[in-house]
Amino acid sequence: MPDKDLTTLTIRRPDDWHLHLRDGNMLRAVLPETARHFGRAIIMPNLVPPVVTAEQASAYRDRIMAALPDGMQFEPLMTLYLTETTDPDDVRAAFENGIATAVKLYPAGATTNSASGVRDFEKVRSVLDTMAEIGMPLCVHGEVTDSNIDIFDREAVFIDKILKPLRKKVPDLKVVMEHVTTEDAVDYVRDNHKNLAATITTHHLIINRNHILAGGIKPHYYCLPVAKREAHRVALVQAAVSGDKRFFLGTDSAPHIDPNKLQTCGCAGIFTAPNTMSCLAEVFEAAGELKKLEAFASLNGPRFYGLPASEQTITLRKGDPLKYPTHIATEDGPVTVFDPGFDLHWHVEA
Repeated sequence: MPDKDLTTLTIRRPDDWHLHLRDGNMLRAVLPETARHFGRAIIMPNLVPPVVTAEQASAYRDRIMAALPDGMQFEPLMTLYLTETTDPDDVRAAFENGIATAVKLYPAGATTNSASGVRDFEKVRSVLDTMAEIGMPLCVHGEVTDSNIDIFDREAVFIDKILKPLRKKVPDLKVVMEHVTTEDAVDYVRDNHKNLAATITTHHLIINRNHILAGGIKPHYYCLPVAKREAHRVALVQAAVSGDKRFFLGTDSAPHIDPNKLQTCGCAGIFTAPNTMSCLAEVFEAAGELKKLEAFASLNGPRFYGLPASEQTITLRKGDPLKYPTHIATEDGPVTVFDPGFDLHWHVEA
């Protein structure tokens, strides 16, 4: 049946390969929104203080599981925050004992709670060598932080100045370029077949920089990396719907309470967990590639991480427009849910 005629689609239960759950009250409020549709997620470690050691990752995983509502199934895949004092032996133990799935690289100052990130990459060389040896992936926030570099160019500069030299020095290291936003990144991944993949977010498939700036500043569309020109968004869609096994879903769903978004220096992050699958079905349907949604959301990520795809399924069914809530409540305040700017017709039946 042609994609345009499909009204139901059953796929393996998807995974989210880049997720912020925060902690405390926020964790308890947002976790069910992910667990409703997703079986697993790579959990970001940029708490305050960050999750640096195996012991801290284990404790954070325990807090996540304690916050999971009864009757829900979900597996958090933990990451360690890479610092210049990270112990390679601790990283090895965390991976081999099943505590941590990956290590996260934040260039210092790149995004929310990234002040403890890496400035001198030679200081983490021993960690990267260990990771290459044991097959542990490095998840990369791919932006330089030099204030002299235009914010719209920071991903492309990172590829040239940081990532290419790093991968030459440690060629066996598995690298995930997270939340790519540019045609430059898409082309770089396509041109490199060994040990390299990229996640693409829901919101970067839908918004460009006009959504943030045209007609007045829209804080709820502000994220890092910031959305780019329309040509870059189109390149991301083409990569996502291509079926190419090197591209897979990482929502970067990043909740902040509204008072922290709506201020003079508002926080970067878009909360997409509740409606991601409905949004993606619309994007893939519009591209005429609805049948490739399973590869992007459910198959390519596990393949790269060396994990089995889920044996469970979800069904998406097309119907009347959905009414997702505009906010979810937390004990600290409301969190705004991503508004794609168009009707969502695809209902998720988990």
